[in-house]
Amino acid sequence: MALNPRSRGFAQTAGYAGTDADIDAGLRKYMLSVYNYMALGVAFTGIIAMAVALNPAIMQAVALGPMKWVLFIGVLGLGWFSGKIMFSGSPAMAQGAFWLYAAMWGALMAPMFYAYTGESIVRVFFITAAAFAGTSLYGYTTKKDLTTMGRFLSMATIGILVAILVNMFLLKSGLFHLGLSIVVVLVFAGLTAYETQAIKQSYFEGDTEDLQNRKAIFGAFILYGSFVTMFIWMLSIFGSRE
Repeated sequence: MALNPRSRGFAQTAGYAGTDADIDAGLRKYMLSVYNYMALGVAFTGIIAMAVALNPAIMQAVALGPMKWVLFIGVLGLGWFSGKIMFSGSPAMAQGAFWLYAAMWGALMAPMFYAYTGESIVRVFFITAAAFAGTSLYGYTTKKDLTTMGRFLSMATIGILVAILVNMFLLKSGLFHLGLSIVVVLVFAGLTAYETQAIKQSYFEGDTEDLQNRKAIFGAFILYGSFVTMFIWMLSIFGSRE
């Protein structure tokens, strides 16, 4: 779920040249492009969700029909193969994968406009944004290597997916869902810190401009996924139902 981190020492021995000032300015520009892509993806998701919610036929297909499973599998599949798609295909394919991912999430989230009040959706969005900003800032500034934690949390997401399916089809327990919601939020908060650190460290590899742009899009992709996941599950905790 994250870029493979590299140390600055490795980057320098690999041939990256530049002063500390050049590196700092370049890193700020690189990280800003990651966050800009991510913010645009979140905005696009909101637009798609609203458009689907305003179309009764599509909304019914997503909320009640098999379309939600098609979208769910599509999101999982694209998330799983995102690295291969973005680094082995064309730049246009990398861009397309990111926007398709955001669009599918938007369609999946559309039923929330009916399940929760608009006020609570806005409130939880800002709570999520604050939590995301805090954990991402920690990942950016900490000197501690988060690789071991990140790998553990990445493996934990498989268990979370299994637990979601078990509760959905077998247990159908509201209390279990609440506990699972808390676990999901904590896991993806930790993943946000790990992913941010990995994205930052990947900058020092001194790649070509094309590869650097692909990394920025991929970084936005994985941070976007963590943000949206946190938002959905925080909404199940703090949201007010209609």
